[in-house]
Amino acid sequence: MTIKVTARNNFSYLTAALVLLLFFSALSDQFAGGYGAHLIEAATILALATGVWSIRRERWWFRSGIGLGVGVLMISLLSIFMKEAGLGLLQLFLILGFFLVTTRVAAEQVLTASEIDQNTIIGAVCLYLLLAMIWASLYLIAEEIQPGSFNGLRPDYWYSNFSSIVYFSFVTLTTLGYGDITPALPLPRFLVYIEAIIGQFYLAVMVASLVGIRISARMNNR
Repeated sequence: MTIKVTARNNFSYLTAALVLLLFFSALSDQFAGGYGAHLIEAATILALATGVWSIRRERWWFRSGIGLGVGVLMISLLSIFMKEAGLGLLQLFLILGFFLVTTRVAAEQVLTASEIDQNTIIGAVCLYLLLAMIWASLYLIAEEIQPGSFNGLRPDYWYSNFSSIVYFSFVTLTTLGYGDITPALPLPRFLVYIEAIIGQFYLAVMVASLVGIRISARMNNR
């Protein structure tokens, strides 16, 4: 399916929202103290709302995104009064669903683009950030289901480990591997090396795709 330029989604706002989510999660973890969880909740909901708005041209995603965003918001409000593991786990699955469908929309547009422009580049960056957030959600789910799945995390509600696990996800995706956080169980180890493999293949495939689009555009111009 060919995507027309006029119908393309703008990923600038979603990319900015994801970067702000990462920044506020680090800021809250370092300075906010007891209010850090609420700051992360607010930043997460803002990122979800921005994602729904920026990709509103996809009608099926717009409806699904609204449902996921409302679900996360309702659970966040409930979690203010009660911190039960079941609510946190449900919230994580909703966030994971949001990142998955957003990644699908971004991948369809970026990988099928007929020309390289600013939006294509931003979409590629956004896709890379979304991959890291998908795996961060999977790691948090694993830790929520079985505490102690990762060494170096605090035995607390998932908001308390959000900044640390996102940091670990990006470190794994880029294969830096500092070693301050490590998987302690077989399934988390599987998720870790799959993310490392995907991170390397993504860079190779994306660079090759962008170069191919550029060469094809030049040949067509000639």
